[in-house]
Amino acid sequence: MRRIAALCLTLASLGLAAQGAAAETFRFTAIPDEDQARLVERFGKVADYLEARLGVAVEYVPVNSYSAAVTAFRNDQVQLAWFGGLSGVQARRLVPGSQALAQGSEDDAFMSYFIAHESTGLAMADELPDELEGMSLTFGSRTSTSGRLMPEHFFRERFNDVDPEAFFSRVGYSGDHSRTIALVEAGTWDIGAVNYTVWEAAVADGRVDTDRVSVIWATPPYPDYNWTLRGDADARFGEGFTERVRAAFLEMDDPELLASFPREAFIPADNALYAPIEEVAEELGLLR
Repeated sequence: MRRIAALCLTLASLGLAAQGAAAETFRFTAIPDEDQARLVERFGKVADYLEARLGVAVEYVPVNSYSAAVTAFRNDQVQLAWFGGLSGVQARRLVPGSQALAQGSEDDAFMSYFIAHESTGLAMADELPDELEGMSLTFGSRTSTSGRLMPEHFFRERFNDVDPEAFFSRVGYSGDHSRTIALVEAGTWDIGAVNYTVWEAAVADGRVDTDRVSVIWATPPYPDYNWTLRGDADARFGEGFTERVRAAFLEMDDPELLASFPREAFIPADNALYAPIEEVAEELGLLR
């Protein structure tokens, strides 16, 4: 009887352990590139979608900065993240084995816009104008691909590698694209660098006064946003979990959910696609 009782206890403990593993929550985050309320609405819906597709509890974990998103990924507080090109490179360097699984169909040829307050008198042009010198410029986050890294890269190409700090009267960092638009529209800054999808969505929703702020130049295309998953996901959530996550994004077809990004679809991605971003970040000293 003692042997039977011990066996029952062993089986019960194994069952509890299995239940605990099965009940582990899969957590993800996203770089805070827009107003936080809009992000919570968008990614709450993504969490519901993933939970239904993956058969595990899924939780969206908001963060207050790009660096916080990378730190949460590094520390295993989240296992998946919607990163920009640069933050994805940073995260994958910190967590070997991590993989870029998917990107938006627009993300293989992404762009940034330079926008200007109407008081500058600047209009849309084929290149950044010489008249920018001495004006004020705000980037987005310091580690934003579309709000700082690539705009600065193309600015330096245009003006013989001059440091923006030496060219503009002052240079700032708004923190996110929505704030960049609002600050330039208000005239707090003359010029801003912004993610083109955030700008287009704001214009379409009537959230920006295009009589007060307008696009003056669009950058050449570059690779940007991506879903990146930690390399230990299969060990944590079961064999084949990585491919199930990838398939969940590639097969996402809810128009409302896709429009919230905004993206028309998600397409396959891999780490090699972001080598150009890594190279530019190395040149600008943004990788350690």
